[in-house]
Amino acid sequence: MAQYDYDLFTIGAGSGGVRASRVSASYGATVAVAEERYLGGTCVNVGCIPKKLLVYAAHFSDDFEDAAAYGWTVGERRVDWAKLIANKNTEIRRLNEIYRKLLQDSGVTIFESHAEVIDPHTVVVDGKTITAKYILIAVGGWPSVPEFPGSEHAITSNEVFFLPALPRKMIIVGGGYIGVELACIFHGLGVEVTQLYWEALFLRGFDDDCRKSLAVEMGKKGIDLRFNADIEKIEKRGAALHATLNAGTTIEADLILYATGRVPNTNSLGLDNVDVQIKPGGAVVVDDYSKTHVDSIYAIGDCTDRMMLTPVAIAEGRAVAETLFNNNPMKPNYLNVPSVVFSNPNLGTVGLTEAQARERYRDIDIYKTTFKPLKHTLTGRDERTMMKIIVDHATDKVLGCHMVGPDAGEIIQGLAVAMNCGSTKAQFDATIGIHPTAAEEFVTMRVAVQPPM
Repeated sequence: MAQYDYDLFTIGAGSGGVRASRVSASYGATVAVAEERYLGGTCVNVGCIPKKLLVYAAHFSDDFEDAAAYGWTVGERRVDWAKLIANKNTEIRRLNEIYRKLLQDSGVTIFESHAEVIDPHTVVVDGKTITAKYILIAVGGWPSVPEFPGSEHAITSNEVFFLPALPRKMIIVGGGYIGVELACIFHGLGVEVTQLYWEALFLRGFDDDCRKSLAVEMGKKGIDLRFNADIEKIEKRGAALHATLNAGTTIEADLILYATGRVPNTNSLGLDNVDVQIKPGGAVVVDDYSKTHVDSIYAIGDCTDRMMLTPVAIAEGRAVAETLFNNNPMKPNYLNVPSVVFSNPNLGTVGLTEAQARERYRDIDIYKTTFKPLKHTLTGRDERTMMKIIVDHATDKVLGCHMVGPDAGEIIQGLAVAMNCGSTKAQFDATIGIHPTAAEEFVTMRVAVQPPM
């Protein structure tokens, strides 16, 4: 008779939890997963996928305007928000069922309910006590709104994907990638957008040239960016919301959205029952192999507050499965993880920022270019693309690649492969570009714009 009901019990069926569960099952483990909200987690339901669909929708406003320069006559146009959301919801339901089928076809038992840990090998689901050799916490994060007078009138990114109608005027508070992306999305859909951030420049942690370039481009498009600004109180007057800022000014809006961070969704898991260490913000403390200080309990994804990206959670999930059930101890690789902000234009990045490189290396070379995309030589649109390469002067190794411009994510993905192969600037230079493309600029920058420092 088996000592436990399952070899692995996963709490959370987001991207990381599903990957860990499926791979573990493929190695012969008996696996169950509990999900109390929706299969696919944040990414599928209120994150990456619906956001990218809205990004596509928002781009049509520019495309319609640019079409005239290419001989097209475009008639009257308007956004049918209800239709867009209905189509988005249909796609999300399809993906939910794909996740369900993936788990079922892998032999994973699904509990669509809340799970709570009561000891190192036991969880309670729907009043049932279930034992497992290992427990994996993969519950992700949840958006939060700070408490201040009137904060109950603000919404988060969770609700924004289900709005009954487009607002006329909107305030977005926060300067992370979610706030920036939503500002560009709603501006592209015709909403008058004001974005507030309490520091001097948004997207902290990204390369400074990228941050500055994107701020300029968003400003050109008409987004009202206000830095060193924050809301002190919100008052509801009829149907309108009035936000009083720290400078004493007041802005009226139909909708106020807070994108000021996400917190690990660990409050109601019963982790205090097993003394799993939790950071002050709620993140689960884990080692390099995603193990908590309780040997039978592991944690991956956003609830560990390491690198909050869906592909990273997936890599962490696979590493746990390899470690536990394939006799192949594996650490996730956080080196040269590419990422993109789906703003308009995109911001793509991989490797070190200039500031990080200057901290870690004695001398670095900076290669940078800005140019008008070929498309806009006909449209006349005042938009500039920025590209940047950071190189270790001593070894010629490429340390970072950064871009603000159309399709930055598609371009940076390939550069991430090159960087993980240890590419040098000389190898970039020896690569023949595809002409005419924006991407070829990454292999044609020959002269450093800044000498070693």
